[in-house]
Amino acid sequence: MALNGFLDLMLMPCLCLLMLVVRDSQGDVSYSFPEEMERGSVIGNVAKDLGIDVKRLAARKARIDTEGRGKRYCDINVNTGELTVAERIDREEICGDELSCVLKFDLILEQPLELHRVSVQIDDINDNAPVFSKNAMIFEIHETAVKGARYRVNEAQDADIGQNTVRGYMLEKNEHFSLAVNSNTYGRKYVELVLDKELDREQEKEIKLILTAVDGGTPPRSGTVTIHVNVLDANDNAPVFSQTDYMVTLPENSPLGTIVVTVSATDADEGLNGKVTYEFGRISVKAQKIFSLDQDNGQIRVTGHIDFEESSVYELSVEARDEFSLSSEANVVIKILDINDNPPEIYLKSLHTPVPESLSPGTEVGIINVQDKDTENNGQIRLSIQQNVPFKLVPSLKSYYSLVVEGELDRELVSDYNITVTATDEGSPPLSSSKTIHLSVADVNDNHPVFEEKFYNAYLKENNKPGSSVCKVAATDSDWRQNGTIVYSILPADVNGSPVTSFLSINGDTGVIHAVRSFDYEQFKSFKVLVLARDNGSPPLSSNVTVNVFINDENDNSPQILYPSLEGNTFMTEMVPKATQSGSLVSKVIAVDADSGQNAWLSYHIVKATDSGLFSIGEHSGEIRLQRDILETINIKQNLIVLVKDNGEPSLSATCSLYLLISDNLAEVPELKDMSFEEGNSKLTFYLIIALVSISTFFLTFIIIILAVRFCHRRKPRLLFDGAVAIPSAYLPPNYAEVDGAGTLRSTYNYDAYLTTGSRTSDFKFVTSYSDGTLPADLTLKKVCSSMDDLDGLDDESKGLSETPYSDRRTSWMNQTHQSRLVKYFILLHI
Repeated sequence: MALNGFLDLMLMPCLCLLMLVVRDSQGDVSYSFPEEMERGSVIGNVAKDLGIDVKRLAARKARIDTEGRGKRYCDINVNTGELTVAERIDREEICGDELSCVLKFDLILEQPLELHRVSVQIDDINDNAPVFSKNAMIFEIHETAVKGARYRVNEAQDADIGQNTVRGYMLEKNEHFSLAVNSNTYGRKYVELVLDKELDREQEKEIKLILTAVDGGTPPRSGTVTIHVNVLDANDNAPVFSQTDYMVTLPENSPLGTIVVTVSATDADEGLNGKVTYEFGRISVKAQKIFSLDQDNGQIRVTGHIDFEESSVYELSVEARDEFSLSSEANVVIKILDINDNPPEIYLKSLHTPVPESLSPGTEVGIINVQDKDTENNGQIRLSIQQNVPFKLVPSLKSYYSLVVEGELDRELVSDYNITVTATDEGSPPLSSSKTIHLSVADVNDNHPVFEEKFYNAYLKENNKPGSSVCKVAATDSDWRQNGTIVYSILPADVNGSPVTSFLSINGDTGVIHAVRSFDYEQFKSFKVLVLARDNGSPPLSSNVTVNVFINDENDNSPQILYPSLEGNTFMTEMVPKATQSGSLVSKVIAVDADSGQNAWLSYHIVKATDSGLFSIGEHSGEIRLQRDILETINIKQNLIVLVKDNGEPSLSATCSLYLLISDNLAEVPELKDMSFEEGNSKLTFYLIIALVSISTFFLTFIIIILAVRFCHRRKPRLLFDGAVAIPSAYLPPNYAEVDGAGTLRSTYNYDAYLTTGSRTSDFKFVTSYSDGTLPADLTLKKVCSSMDDLDGLDDESKGLSETPYSDRRTSWMNQTHQSRLVKYFILLHI
């Protein structure tokens, strides 16, 4: 048995498979690694080789990007930084018969984005044995074949490369044939049977040979084929191809049945010796699925799917053989032309969602990778993003883009974004693809609570029950969840010296304000509180609003009669001269009501009188006037009962009694002494004399003070009543205040009072009126006495007394009586 160079091959030393690590200047790293290693086998420590901190791999989301491959052959251990085998690596499956088989992928790290190119050279191991294309070869050789004739034998195929591929052949020992191994122009070896001894058909019609192909692996692998040699008559011419090499181009995705090339060979022999048939000599398994050869006409046709991305070149050989097994070979090289048949592919490598709405422009929220399997212009990609979204794409590394924030985000306006990214290649026609990225915006507490009203007015009836509802405030917050949850509270403050919480409380959840106590309109008419609305964000945001609380008056105070009133055991009695004309004012009932509004509108009514037609009373003024002239037969003593009622619902009222004496002289009424509950007239006369002297002295002093003050300064009157009689401070109710626009005291009158020694009744006579005024609630008649302006008013009224006819009648009446016990009182009323 002969084998050229086989002994030299077996004597070659065994080479160990070493993993080589090469790192270039740009941070890329390369490894060399044998195929068929078990899963989990360590290829190398990529973190160490790239100088990356192993402790940061997990935080930076270190991962392997395979650029769209179907399988992930390698993976990285983020705990150790080691690059490991993730899937079975078969070099022949991945690269076929290519001499160099390199897996390329990217190592991606985030925060910041970092990209390293990792290349793994797959080293071939001798895991495939040589295989012949046929299980048996048949040669028909004419017995006239001369010694040294050569017959081409189909060479064996070995999926391995380098020294692991076919290195030699061995032929079973026989007496007729030997084996010759030659190389063609491409460096490929082919085998020929060499006839060493002439054949004799009569001695041996068929010769059976065993051909063995051995590769150069360690240990070596082999494959065998049986060669059947049929001894025939002579055939001295082999087929000859028109050209030894055929170079053709074929567009990918060519339809089935497309003729790739037609090979042609001729045989100089005639008849059966010149008939040529064609068959594939050397062809890969992948090419066998794609191409077919017509053995009669030599046409190579497309029988499978052609994809440039799977293989760009196919090399195969075609043998032309005559009927008597003389043959020749031609090489066919088919180059696949790329067409734009692959749209760009968009891969979302990283996405941070939800993103807080407070992100500043320029912040990276995602990483996008685009790929196109096509080449040249067909693989050039333009990436764009839809309009009207606050995001943009920024080219980063190679085919990677960063999705960054371009404008301000506001969750209250837009809480979710569907961002459409479109990739378009530059092929003709161009192909494109789109991918929609859903991005949510997380809420940040950036909105203050907003009240529905600028301020709130609450109206509450006095005498309310504690705990009753006053009003409800409402605020809204456009933030989400706890950032938009509002809690209400009342800001601390004082109301008339008391904390506001002693007046009102608020429900923190609903905003309903409740009264803590019962209110009295006569004490509080209105007050203000500040309500705070605070959200539950971090930090919390708040706003406040003013609530004006108005106490509505209820008719809970009866009218209070100031004049006439019973002081001690003394009855208020007034004298009416007989000469008083019809329509004259003889007295006035003065009353006030602590309520307000219509609850304080008072009306006066005479409910009982000694002579029902003699006197009338003003319904709203309380003035008592004479209805007709006084006759001699009329009863001297007149008793009036006056009813004062307000306009509330229900109406409240009060009554008083008024005693009038119709006489020009108190001496004419001796029975008045029976109306007194005091001692006899003798003591009264003595007291009156003393009082007259004291009052005269006081009056003179008073006039002197008036004259002195008039030259100094004037002041506004401190005490103003709207009535007809000066009211002592003891008659005023506590906290009394005038009702605006609806006072019970309408006019200002001045009266003179006369009291006889035999009685305590007073005689009031109307003189003139002043301008309207208002009586403050906290002033008394004592203050009037000290007011300089009141003194001026007194002087003015003195002038008015002399101008009225009724004053003349009063003066003549005083001149007639000339009683030594007469006391003159001046009461100044200003309402």
